[in-house]
Amino acid sequence: MPFAQPLLTLLQRTERGLDAIIRPVVFACMVALIGVITLQIVSRVLFTAVGWTEELARFLLVWLTFLGATLAFQRGRHIAVTFMVDALPARLRQLTRFVALIVVLAFLVSLIVIGYRYMQVQSFQKSASLRISMTYVYAVMPFCSAIMAWYTLVDLLETLVHGKPGTPQEPSP
Repeated sequence: MPFAQPLLTLLQRTERGLDAIIRPVVFACMVALIGVITLQIVSRVLFTAVGWTEELARFLLVWLTFLGATLAFQRGRHIAVTFMVDALPARLRQLTRFVALIVVLAFLVSLIVIGYRYMQVQSFQKSASLRISMTYVYAVMPFCSAIMAWYTLVDLLETLVHGKPGTPQEPSP
């Protein structure tokens, strides 16, 4: 498939671009979470508790978890039991991995749809302390599922072009 290599290169660049955006956002969420929890502890011990810190910490943790899961997914760091697949002959192993990617893609697309619907159902609700729309909190599920689906599409194309998904790249420090 000679036409597929330029498309694959473009998709891989997009994947690296998404990674370059998500990593600092995860870092910022972690710093913000540490700051908010520190403020919560200090305010409870020394002053009157600041009411919104618990809610903000919860929302930051939810976003941090999903965004971190997205980074782990891109790097192939989620739990995988591969000893049976690795024992298969090469062609069957390739077919099994391709089918697994299709199943993962179907699951992620269903998460996008379910997450979007849930986000819409909760759109009228405001958070108790911060008074922000819960749409922003629940948006993380379809958003991160869409990014992981994109990564899966790139892996599918890599499997079609090269016979296997590319090895996950660790970012350079």
